[in-house]
Amino acid sequence: MPRRADALFELTDAVLCAGGPVVSLPELSLETVHRRGHGAMYDALARGRVDVARLRLMLAGLTLPRGTDGQISIALDVTPWPRPDAECSPERLHCYRPCRCDGMRQTVPGWPYQVAAALGGGRTSWTGPLDVVRLGPDDDLTEVTAAQIRDLVARLREAGQWREDDPDVLFVLDSGYDIVRLTWLLRDEPVRLLGRIRADRVMHHPPGRRKGPTKGRRRALPPGRPGHPPTARPGVRHPPRPVRCRDRPLLGTPAPQTGTPPRRLGRSPR
Repeated sequence: MPRRADALFELTDAVLCAGGPVVSLPELSLETVHRRGHGAMYDALARGRVDVARLRLMLAGLTLPRGTDGQISIALDVTPWPRPDAECSPERLHCYRPCRCDGMRQTVPGWPYQVAAALGGGRTSWTGPLDVVRLGPDDDLTEVTAAQIRDLVARLREAGQWREDDPDVLFVLDSGYDIVRLTWLLRDEPVRLLGRIRADRVMHHPPGRRKGPTKGRRRALPPGRPGHPPTARPGVRHPPRPVRCRDRPLLGTPAPQTGTPPRRLGRSPR
């Protein structure tokens, strides 16, 4: 903190020691740990400075929890800062917040922040925050995430937390991230990505036997039955399938489809 360091430290202590939500800055200056007046607090907020790059490097140099093989695990997720009444605040977005109590709406105007935190392997909910980035209305989430991971890995290298012979850094992401595109963007980085698949995404596979006591179809359908395309096997070519379509001047004459039918991703048929 190159400017107003003492006042900013006391302001931080006052926020942490406050008995409830902070609704007024002058009231916050009345906390016991805040020994200065409210004028010094306003001056610290207006003229104080925080060296963010140095702070991020310092966080990367802290002792991080590791797995049994020495691997560092980092979680990435977006958390909103609700600002529903701050109409003059710039770059607000509709943030997902399911705990709204004023109806069926599950979004609230606010600022979304993407937080990176180191994960431990034990039974604990404590995490080590390493980085935070605010998302803007024109930002690409995948591009911002890739840039944040690159910068974080570079700081871990600089702080001596990761070396060339160490395991790749594991990043754990939620289902809202494009893991395929992130894998391509981070192909040259020593990272591994672990993402959760959405619950409504179904991969096409051959139908099998139903397990458990629930009612329903219990025998496997043979390949090639209507509604269930045959399973693709290496070296197997399926006969041509006729296409019923009339000739169009712009599209030309349709040709029969040959080869293995493609697999489709989507919802399972009901």
